[in-house]
Amino acid sequence: MSIRSRADFIRRFNLHPHAPVSRRVDEPLRKRLRPAAVLIPLVEREHGLSLILTQRSAKLRQHAGQISFPGGRYEQQDKHLLTTALRETEEEIGLPRDQVEVIGRLQDYPVLSNFMIRPYVGFVTPRQPLVPEAGEVAEIFEVPLADILNMNNHYAYRIRKFIYDRVYFIPWQHRNIWGATAGILRELAEQLQPEYRQQVRPLN
Repeated sequence: MSIRSRADFIRRFNLHPHAPVSRRVDEPLRKRLRPAAVLIPLVEREHGLSLILTQRSAKLRQHAGQISFPGGRYEQQDKHLLTTALRETEEEIGLPRDQVEVIGRLQDYPVLSNFMIRPYVGFVTPRQPLVPEAGEVAEIFEVPLADILNMNNHYAYRIRKFIYDRVYFIPWQHRNIWGATAGILRELAEQLQPEYRQQVRPLN
């Protein structure tokens, strides 16, 4: 199965809208988790679709140096979580919200830092160079979507913590995408190609 264009992606994304495994979070825990939102930004290039990711600054107190999506915590002035995702994207990588076409979202994803993340999926058409926010984003880079969808690139480390029994890893070139970012990308891959669900290579 090949997803090389925006039309291919949207067709496949809408074909299995409930493919990702729903996280079973009890109501008391859900109420303790703070709302946050991220954008999964896709861009159509001549060679196919790419995914825009960031590397967080090594100076941050939480998740320093990790690979992440642009996004962050919900603020009171935000009308809803989509506003949060678009505002944070503009702040972190300099992408104006009028250059984002949101096509849907994945299921909410709880993380160990006590946030419930809502991932939005959108196609972006940057009309200017993206600029990392000083002090928070060390680098902005692109990963071919085909590499993320290749299940041979997905690994899992078994744990017993929070509500998870495994942590996902997606090595790419000299980088290691892991944690919530890899977990969300894993769910995106499963939504686009549910025939490969649960196919993952263990690290332990």
